[in-house]
Amino acid sequence: MDIVLVIIGLILCIIGIVGSVFPVLPGPPFGWLGLLLLELTEGIPTNYWFLGITFIIAIGIFLLDYMMPAISTKKFGGSKAGAIGAVLGLIIGLLSPIPFGFLIGPFAGAFIGEFVFNKTKGPQALKAAFGSFLGFIASTFMKLFVSFMFLGLFSWEALSHWNSFF
Repeated sequence: MDIVLVIIGLILCIIGIVGSVFPVLPGPPFGWLGLLLLELTEGIPTNYWFLGITFIIAIGIFLLDYMMPAISTKKFGGSKAGAIGAVLGLIIGLLSPIPFGFLIGPFAGAFIGEFVFNKTKGPQALKAAFGSFLGFIASTFMKLFVSFMFLGLFSWEALSHWNSFF
């Protein structure tokens, strides 16, 4: 049974990396589930501190991922309308069948929010929309970093206790 848990845990960590790039899947929470399955094996002593800290990191990155486009929109001079537009654009982009909707959505949402609802001039609205795009890129890199960190921790734990599985 331990081997099955290790294999499923490894698959979840890999899905976490894929989910960091493909925004429909929550990457770091999948990676954390992989760590949890590894910790549930009999060959590895359960470390609740390790699970708790990595859980807080996974949930924090998951939540920050949805807030980053709005935060960076405001950082680039956008208003509340632009930030709300970025979040709504992200949701619509994720749910729509448009290719790369997850990239286009926050940008278009921030631009529309600024241009239509806040009556911001074109260049400033584009600057706020660009900020939304940069926030999305930054959150993707954060998710990738954490997901690769979780895979590294998984590999370290699994390889250091390899003999206990057989």
